[in-house]
Amino acid sequence: MLRTLVIAAHPDEPELYAGGTSALLAGAGHAVKFLTLTNGDAGHHELERAPLARRRAEEAWRAADALGVVDYEIFDVHDGLLEPTVELRLRLMREIRAWRPDLVIALHGDGAGHPDNRAAGKLAEQAVELVTVRNVECGKPALERQPVCLLMTDYASGPAHRDDVVVDVAPVAQAKLDACLAHASQFLEFAPFQRGLLDQVPPADDMDACRSFVGKHWSEFLGPETFQLAPYGRQADAAELRRLMPFGRASLLTR
Repeated sequence: MLRTLVIAAHPDEPELYAGGTSALLAGAGHAVKFLTLTNGDAGHHELERAPLARRRAEEAWRAADALGVVDYEIFDVHDGLLEPTVELRLRLMREIRAWRPDLVIALHGDGAGHPDNRAAGKLAEQAVELVTVRNVECGKPALERQPVCLLMTDYASGPAHRDDVVVDVAPVAQAKLDACLAHASQFLEFAPFQRGLLDQVPPADDMDACRSFVGKHWSEFLGPETFQLAPYGRQADAAELRRLMPFGRASLLTR
């Protein structure tokens, strides 16, 4: 069994940016884990941090069920305050060593956008670089080799993102939509509030209408999912990418 780890900053990002690929990986026999480096407790216009963090954790597990993801871990770090510290680097190293992934999917560490997202990308890069170094101790033994690493694009990294791997997620489109809708606090409440769309949100129990609402307003993330080969981690050729992602189209670009 192959093992995949998706590392993001906030609950709902693995689903939106790599949820279709994750569902396909799970269907292909991978054990897929989601890991977010904050608890998402800033992302609401009404709820306070503590009840929001509890709610988002519950939503995360419903999303995992929709996609076939077997584990969803959320660091208890405040949303909006993530920094690439040594302490968090070691904590993330420990989780990577414990999960022993063949494939890591992470955010871009540079560029514009949410500071937490960029910090999560940097932490993933730093942690992967050291997972095989036995004298850097974090409570778990060093891995024998680094995982292959891919970068997923978020709402701000598109201009710098390179489409090295393109995955057709149409066969699992409904599962991805349902995973997003599990995060009702985001897709039916906070994001519509930010976008001035609260008056257009359908009733939460009308799933078809809710899927149409998300499909309309997040359409840029509901087509094929694309990934860039990370400059860190084990470098993969086309054959290994097809082994790790047997459903996608790999196009390796010259660096």
